[in-house]
Amino acid sequence: MMSTWYKRRIYAPVTEQEHIAVRYVQRVLHCTETGELDNETVSHIRGFQALFGLPTTGILDDATAEQINNVWPEGV
Repeated sequence: MMSTWYKRRIYAPVTEQEHIAVRYVQRVLHCTETGELDNETVSHIRGFQALFGLPTTGILDDATAEQINNVWPEGV
């Protein structure tokens, strides 16, 4: 199940939709909401990935987005 907030892998957000997706991830991972994949956000993503046995890339990818959706249904 793909979400409305995630459309594709994000290495560095460039579109407004990608910034919105990063802010959503920052909100659910309790990071400062900047809309950027800054050091704090990448660190939290890596921790989340490690917790769920995903590759710890720090990149917002399909598997990570799917697991975020499993833990926090949209609307958080």
